[in-house]
Amino acid sequence: MLNLNTKLKELDEQGKKIKAGIVGAGQMGRGMVSQMFCMKGILPAIISDIDIERAKNAYLLAGISSDDIAVANKAVEAETAIQKGKYVITEDFNVITSTLPIDVVLDLTGVPDVGARIAFDSIYNGKNIVMLNVETDVTVGPLLKKMADSAGVVYTVSAGDEPGAVKELYDFADAMGFKILVAGKGKNNPLDIEANPDTVREKAQASNMNPKMLASFVDGTKTMVEMTCVSNATGFVPTKRGMIGPESTVKELPKLLSLKEQGGILDRYQVVEFVKGIAPGVFVIITTDLPAVKEEMAYLSMGEGPNYILYRPYHLTSIETPLSAARACIYHEPTIVPKGAPVSETVAVAKKDLKAGEYLDSIGGYTVYGVIDTFENAKKDNALPIGLVSPKVKVKTDIKKGETLTYDAVELDENSFILQLRKLQDMTF
Repeated sequence: MLNLNTKLKELDEQGKKIKAGIVGAGQMGRGMVSQMFCMKGILPAIISDIDIERAKNAYLLAGISSDDIAVANKAVEAETAIQKGKYVITEDFNVITSTLPIDVVLDLTGVPDVGARIAFDSIYNGKNIVMLNVETDVTVGPLLKKMADSAGVVYTVSAGDEPGAVKELYDFADAMGFKILVAGKGKNNPLDIEANPDTVREKAQASNMNPKMLASFVDGTKTMVEMTCVSNATGFVPTKRGMIGPESTVKELPKLLSLKEQGGILDRYQVVEFVKGIAPGVFVIITTDLPAVKEEMAYLSMGEGPNYILYRPYHLTSIETPLSAARACIYHEPTIVPKGAPVSETVAVAKKDLKAGEYLDSIGGYTVYGVIDTFENAKKDNALPIGLVSPKVKVKTDIKKGETLTYDAVELDENSFILQLRKLQDMTF
């Protein structure tokens, strides 16, 4: 993202602003809106949330006066208000995706089906789309990317979220010509696949978090989804189903994440992995065959080799998301997108014994968690992608705790938009 600040400053000096529409004003949305007001050349022109007061509060927290906030129920109302210099709030994200002055839409909902509709409508209406909704991307991202390319707009997953942060390190190393061996991230919470909103509620409330969101972190689903996104963007595969998840320090990682014959734990390279003990950082493991480069790396205190780590000790999540919006609008470039056909899949696994006739819930709930596997294995097993799970999905047969859910074992919601896109994606690729 070199020189992006200069480009944004130039826009600002010309009296121009990238007009952004934000869908979702929860914890991530609030922080992002405030941060965007600190930036030059970009503006959060309109916010949508099912709770209109949350949308309004996001502006108020950023220092915007109530007198400068307008409610819109239709796109034409939003356009008129924006032309008058007002900041717009709405309960309907369709107002954002169809409003003419909006250059880029940012999805912060985290709900796969909603995200699919937001992305589809944005692309259809000729708007760039930034997804802080990796759950949607790992389910139908390849199709959305293909659609966006055809429409001449940018589809991208967000900077700041771990996949985007990993991809920036990957691109940095790849541009220099290093061989990239492993791409990965730290995990913040101890892994507990049985975690649900009740078991994490106290901690979630103390951190002002949605308990379902925290449960999806603790049960590992979020990590699996994020590394599926990285896999689909790089072509790297998981080390194994569910990955290994070793514990390590940053200094130990180059040796630990080497081949078994080199004293490490890996059967092969070009893999994705998560590591306990280095959160909230992200990393890539790299190597080189050239003696002069090895000598330089040793001089630069990068270790003895043959493997080296590039480590970023932070990711700023939604605070960084506006950078992806700016990059999409200014350079017409994504931060991280699928390369083509899916490489990996996050499949749904029963969190408890499920009975025929029972309904599932959603990511971070009580019924399922996600596990990464190769797309080839998932297809062979007829495994159900985690992004297709919803409270309208009915279990058709008893499923034991720990078993992978299959398409045959459930009755899907045929009215689900993301399901229809997934069927089209499966036919396309």
